[in-house]
Amino acid sequence: MDKDAVRKEIEKLRQEINYHNHRYYVLASPVISDAEYDALLRRLIELEEQFPDLISPDSPTQRVGGEPLEGFEQVRHEERMMSLDNTYSKEDLTEFDRRVRQAVGNQVYVVQQKIDGVAVSLRYEDGVFVRGATRGDGTTGDDITVNLRTVKSIPLRLLDGALSRGILIVRGEVFMPNRSFERLNKEREAQDLELFANPRNSTAGSLKLLDSREVAKRSLAFKAHSPARNTRNTRNTPSSDTNEWKFDSLYEMLKEIERAGIPIVPGMCRCENLEKVIEYIENWEDKRHDAGYAVDGVVIKVDSFAAQAELGHTAKAPRWSVAYKYPAEQATTKLLNIGLNVSRTGAVNPVAILEPVFISGTTVSRAGLFNENEIRRKNLKIGDWVLVEKGGEIIPQVIKSIPERRDGTEREFKMPTHCPVCGSKLERYEDDVAWRCINRDCPAILKASLALYASRGAADIEGMGYMLIVQLVDKGLVKSIADIYDLTQEQLVALERMGEKSVANLLKGIKESKTRPFDRILYGLGIRFVGSTGARALAERFSNIDELMNASFEELSEIEGIGPVTAQSVRDFFDNPHNLELIERLRKAGVNFSAEKTEVTDQTLAGLTFVFTGGLVKMTREQAGQEVLIRGGKVSSSVSKKTDYVVVGERPGSKYDKARALGVKTISEEEFRKLLEGK
Repeated sequence: MDKDAVRKEIEKLRQEINYHNHRYYVLASPVISDAEYDALLRRLIELEEQFPDLISPDSPTQRVGGEPLEGFEQVRHEERMMSLDNTYSKEDLTEFDRRVRQAVGNQVYVVQQKIDGVAVSLRYEDGVFVRGATRGDGTTGDDITVNLRTVKSIPLRLLDGALSRGILIVRGEVFMPNRSFERLNKEREAQDLELFANPRNSTAGSLKLLDSREVAKRSLAFKAHSPARNTRNTRNTPSSDTNEWKFDSLYEMLKEIERAGIPIVPGMCRCENLEKVIEYIENWEDKRHDAGYAVDGVVIKVDSFAAQAELGHTAKAPRWSVAYKYPAEQATTKLLNIGLNVSRTGAVNPVAILEPVFISGTTVSRAGLFNENEIRRKNLKIGDWVLVEKGGEIIPQVIKSIPERRDGTEREFKMPTHCPVCGSKLERYEDDVAWRCINRDCPAILKASLALYASRGAADIEGMGYMLIVQLVDKGLVKSIADIYDLTQEQLVALERMGEKSVANLLKGIKESKTRPFDRILYGLGIRFVGSTGARALAERFSNIDELMNASFEELSEIEGIGPVTAQSVRDFFDNPHNLELIERLRKAGVNFSAEKTEVTDQTLAGLTFVFTGGLVKMTREQAGQEVLIRGGKVSSSVSKKTDYVVVGERPGSKYDKARALGVKTISEEEFRKLLEGK
């Protein structure tokens, strides 16, 4: 295949995909189907796999994440990222407006939704996304570029236009949409992990992950709310040496940013006076519940950049902007009863059954209570009047009881001694807050285990949703994960809502699940405390299930990311004869229990250890590491005296300083590429 022709096709595909990403994520008006989009992306992946040297960091394929980092490097903001002063009343807004008019006269305001997310700064150079950072202390933040590359609504390359040359720095919010948040908490519940309280916490936790491949699974989103004041664009300015824009309007500048392909906060509006601002706030108070993400207020900004500059800022916040926060939505209702849910690990979790009450746009009738200790701490009795709040606008929480409203009919909650589903006696282990059903045949545990195994991050069995799993278990067709692979067409067509096409798709999905990577199958087995990251660490250390089954506690504990608690859980899992029987049945069914090993093509780098720091231009760090591995070399995440080369890219971090201190040889990306070519 002619390489020049391939290069042209790759560039054309990237332009098409970037255009359709813009239509989908910014304009919310796609012009092709998901299948057509997937076909374009598959073709691009196919070509880049054949010609890896043509992969660029801004390619739409580079969003899946790379190898885990050992830590985030610090980055200094070109312009300080300030927080906003909050206000909670119309009187405070009136005072803000008075101060603005007194200083700079009557002004037009820009009002925006206040998305409850994590503030980040994005830097584009000649239209290419080169760096993203957290706010940190306002002056210095964490360089989270690798994680932000996985956020699909952040364009890796801007659309050609006024902002596609020079430097553009944009600030905005990364957030987790409600659906993604609910899915994440279901997955954490299945792993017996603590649930996130609200989308903002889950977003902050996701951005702190050192494994960007895990961040890619979190379905985060981004909306821009302002440019940095020192944004410079050579097309937009009379001189490329000036830091001024051709715009004096925040509203117009944000519209230009949107035209460049960066999604901005929806519902932005210009208001000629304070009355219009208050009208906007009142209109949005109810609409915010339909946004699909957490909105906790409205931000008001002076539109004129010249007026902003004249108003200046205090030590921590600009004087030209203020945030109006909506009051937390709470309601009182009756605690009618306390029900029980049984998780995949057998934990029996109390659930508050409430007299239905309307909060934050939805009717709430149930709320999680976590465990028996939580009920005691909050002094809850069945029949109590309680204060309920939707944490992060999504998860209902019982905040407290209201003892003053008791009339004597209330009764204490008593934790049952037996499983509410199968009747087995509950056990409580030392240092465990939860009571657990230890019956491996409990239908509730089986259903949750099947749901985890069939989930996208595990065996990914298309068509096997929870409602189907309920049918399979209740009808006795599946009593173990391994039974999935014995299902027949005759059994499945007899189930509700399972036509011939659905059955064919399910059987195809079951067959394809056998080929999933070892780490995903391992995660799907549901070993307590072993999430997807832990499963990957185990699969990287042990090449197959037999090696893992025979690993000692000491060997497991030495693996980075696998502590003693997890190591013991893994050991306990494989010491259980029931689990060994499951493994053998899955093996006989043809399920993949071996990790793919990198095929070494030559030994030109054998015995050499490489460390990468900073951003590479011609390839990603993951691709560079793969090039080392296939030539017999090793890649490390940290610098030591045993390191042979530290490859230094753009804006290197502390690894570069450590290499110099230890006398380790440092080379440029170009020198590294020559090494790969044997020069």
